[in-house]
Amino acid sequence: MENKERNLYRMDELSGYKIASNYSDVRGWKIVDADNRTIGTIDNLWVNKDMQRVVYLDVNVDKKLIEDSHNEIHDAIANDNGREFVYKDGDSHIIIPIGSVSINKDTKIVMANSIAYETFRNTSRYNRQHNFDRDYERNVLKSYYPKNDSGFGSDSDDDNFYNRREFDNH
Repeated sequence: MENKERNLYRMDELSGYKIASNYSDVRGWKIVDADNRTIGTIDNLWVNKDMQRVVYLDVNVDKKLIEDSHNEIHDAIANDNGREFVYKDGDSHIIIPIGSVSINKDTKIVMANSIAYETFRNTSRYNRQHNFDRDYERNVLKSYYPKNDSGFGSDSDDDNFYNRREFDNH
Protein backbone atom coordinates (compact mmCIF):
# COMPACT_ATOMS: atom_id res chain seq x y z
CA MET A 1 0.00 0.00 0.00
CA GLU A 2 2.86 2.34 -0.64
CA ASN A 3 1.46 4.51 -3.40
CA LYS A 4 -0.16 7.92 -3.40
CA GLU A 5 -3.57 6.39 -4.05
CA ARG A 6 -3.43 4.43 -0.80
CA ASN A 7 -6.82 3.94 0.79
CA LEU A 8 -6.30 1.20 3.39
CA TYR A 9 -4.92 2.21 6.74
CA ARG A 10 -4.30 0.42 10.00
CA MET A 11 -6.67 1.75 12.63
CA ASP A 12 -3.76 2.91 14.78
CA GLU A 13 -2.56 5.15 11.92
CA LEU A 14 -5.78 7.15 11.86
CA SER A 15 -6.15 9.76 14.54
CA GLY A 16 -9.75 10.53 15.30
CA TYR A 17 -11.03 7.15 14.10
CA LYS A 18 -12.87 5.08 16.68
CA ILE A 19 -14.78 1.82 16.64
CA ALA A 20 -18.52 2.52 16.40
CA SER A 21 -20.28 1.97 19.72
CA ASN A 22 -22.30 -0.97 18.36
CA TYR A 23 -19.11 -2.89 17.40
CA SER A 24 -16.43 -4.49 19.56
CA ASP A 25 -12.82 -3.41 19.39
CA VAL A 26 -11.34 -6.87 18.78
CA ARG A 27 -7.67 -5.83 18.81
CA GLY A 28 -5.80 -8.14 21.14
CA TRP A 29 -8.47 -10.85 20.93
CA LYS A 30 -7.70 -14.43 19.94
CA ILE A 31 -8.95 -15.70 16.58
CA VAL A 32 -9.78 -19.37 16.05
CA ASP A 33 -11.01 -21.52 13.18
CA ALA A 34 -14.34 -23.37 13.21
CA ASP A 35 -12.70 -26.25 15.14
CA ASN A 36 -11.48 -23.85 17.84
CA ARG A 37 -7.81 -24.10 16.78
CA THR A 38 -5.88 -20.90 17.38
CA ILE A 39 -4.97 -18.92 14.28
CA GLY A 40 -3.43 -15.99 16.09
CA THR A 41 -4.18 -12.68 17.77
CA ILE A 42 -5.83 -9.71 16.14
CA ASP A 43 -3.12 -7.09 15.99
CA ASN A 44 -4.97 -4.33 14.19
CA LEU A 45 -7.87 -3.44 11.93
CA TRP A 46 -7.51 -2.33 8.32
CA VAL A 47 -9.86 0.51 7.45
CA ASN A 48 -10.98 1.61 4.00
CA LYS A 49 -10.81 5.35 4.57
CA ASP A 50 -13.18 6.34 1.74
CA MET A 51 -15.84 3.88 2.84
CA GLN A 52 -15.13 4.61 6.51
CA ARG A 53 -15.30 1.01 7.59
CA VAL A 54 -13.15 -1.88 8.66
CA VAL A 55 -12.51 -4.34 5.84
CA TYR A 56 -9.78 -6.62 7.28
CA LEU A 57 -8.57 -7.99 10.57
CA ASP A 58 -4.78 -7.92 10.76
CA VAL A 59 -3.78 -11.15 12.49
CA ASN A 60 -0.42 -11.86 14.04
CA VAL A 61 -0.22 -15.57 13.26
CA ASP A 62 0.24 -18.01 16.14
CA LYS A 63 3.71 -19.57 16.36
CA LYS A 64 2.25 -23.09 16.25
CA LEU A 65 0.59 -22.36 12.89
CA ILE A 66 3.88 -20.97 11.55
CA GLU A 67 5.81 -23.99 12.87
CA ASP A 68 3.29 -26.33 11.24
CA SER A 69 3.87 -24.49 7.95
CA HIS A 70 7.67 -24.67 8.32
CA ASN A 71 7.52 -28.41 9.00
CA GLU A 72 5.34 -29.01 5.96
CA ILE A 73 7.65 -26.99 3.73
CA HIS A 74 10.74 -28.68 5.18
CA ASP A 75 9.17 -32.08 4.45
CA ALA A 76 8.32 -31.00 0.90
CA ILE A 77 11.90 -29.86 0.29
CA ALA A 78 13.26 -33.08 1.82
CA ASN A 79 11.02 -35.04 -0.53
CA ASP A 80 12.16 -32.84 -3.44
CA ASN A 81 8.66 -31.73 -4.38
CA GLY A 82 10.10 -28.64 -5.98
CA ARG A 83 8.44 -26.21 -3.58
CA GLU A 84 10.69 -23.56 -2.19
CA PHE A 85 10.35 -21.76 1.10
CA VAL A 86 8.54 -18.50 0.44
CA TYR A 87 8.41 -16.80 3.85
CA LYS A 88 11.03 -14.44 5.15
CA ASP A 89 11.69 -13.46 8.75
CA GLY A 90 8.94 -11.15 9.91
CA ASP A 91 6.29 -12.57 7.56
CA SER A 92 3.96 -13.34 10.43
CA HIS A 93 0.78 -11.42 9.59
CA ILE A 94 -2.26 -12.33 7.52
CA ILE A 95 -5.41 -10.43 6.72
CA ILE A 96 -8.90 -11.84 7.15
CA PRO A 97 -11.93 -10.11 5.62
CA ILE A 98 -14.25 -8.81 8.34
CA GLY A 99 -17.22 -10.64 6.82
CA SER A 100 -15.47 -13.99 7.27
CA VAL A 101 -15.65 -13.97 11.06
CA SER A 102 -18.11 -13.93 13.91
CA ILE A 103 -17.39 -12.14 17.15
CA ASN A 104 -18.24 -13.47 20.59
CA LYS A 105 -18.28 -10.45 22.90
CA ASP A 106 -18.67 -12.62 26.01
CA THR A 107 -15.58 -14.80 25.48
CA LYS A 108 -13.67 -12.13 23.53
CA ILE A 109 -12.90 -14.66 20.82
CA VAL A 110 -13.24 -14.14 17.07
CA MET A 111 -14.12 -17.20 14.99
CA ALA A 112 -13.32 -17.69 11.33
CA ASN A 113 -16.26 -19.97 10.60
CA SER A 114 -15.70 -20.91 6.99
CA ILE A 115 -11.90 -20.96 6.66
CA ALA A 116 -10.04 -24.11 7.68
CA TYR A 117 -6.86 -24.23 9.75
CA GLU A 118 -5.10 -25.87 6.81
CA THR A 119 -6.03 -22.89 4.63
CA PHE A 120 -4.58 -20.46 7.16
CA ARG A 121 -1.37 -22.52 7.28
CA ASN A 122 -1.00 -22.18 3.51
CA THR A 123 -2.10 -18.57 3.16
CA SER A 124 0.58 -16.07 2.18
CA ARG A 125 1.73 -13.95 5.06
CA TYR A 126 3.18 -10.48 4.95
CA ASN A 127 5.63 -8.44 6.99
CA ARG A 128 3.87 -5.69 8.91
CA GLN A 129 6.79 -3.35 8.12
CA HIS A 130 6.04 -3.60 4.39
CA ASN A 131 2.23 -3.74 4.43
CA PHE A 132 0.63 -5.31 1.35
CA ASP A 133 -0.87 -4.46 -2.02
CA ARG A 134 -4.02 -5.33 -4.00
CA ASP A 135 -2.35 -8.40 -5.52
CA TYR A 136 -1.76 -9.75 -2.02
CA GLU A 137 -5.42 -9.08 -1.17
CA ARG A 138 -6.57 -10.98 -4.26
CA ASN A 139 -4.26 -13.92 -3.53
CA VAL A 140 -5.48 -14.17 0.05
CA LEU A 141 -9.13 -14.04 -1.02
CA LYS A 142 -8.49 -16.72 -3.63
CA SER A 143 -6.91 -18.97 -1.00
CA TYR A 144 -9.81 -18.45 1.41
CA TYR A 145 -12.55 -18.73 -1.24
CA PRO A 146 -11.24 -20.78 -4.19
CA LYS A 147 -14.76 -21.29 -5.59
CA ASN A 148 -15.15 -17.51 -5.97
CA ASP A 149 -11.77 -17.17 -7.67
CA SER A 150 -13.15 -15.37 -10.73
CA GLY A 151 -14.95 -12.87 -8.51
CA PHE A 152 -11.70 -11.33 -7.28
CA GLY A 153 -10.64 -10.10 -10.68
CA SER A 154 -8.99 -6.85 -11.53
CA ASP A 155 -11.34 -4.42 -9.76
CA SER A 156 -9.13 -1.52 -8.90
CA ASP A 157 -12.03 0.59 -7.71
CA ASP A 158 -12.28 0.13 -3.94
CA ASP A 159 -16.05 0.61 -3.90
CA ASN A 160 -16.46 -2.40 -6.17
CA PHE A 161 -13.69 -4.51 -4.68
CA TYR A 162 -14.94 -4.18 -1.09
CA ASN A 163 -18.62 -4.35 -2.01
CA ARG A 164 -18.93 -8.13 -1.63
CA ARG A 165 -20.12 -10.42 1.14
CA GLU A 166 -16.59 -11.18 2.38
CA PHE A 167 -16.39 -7.57 3.59
CA ASP A 168 -19.90 -7.32 4.99
CA ASN A 169 -19.49 -6.89 8.73
CA HIS A 170 -23.13 -7.80 9.37
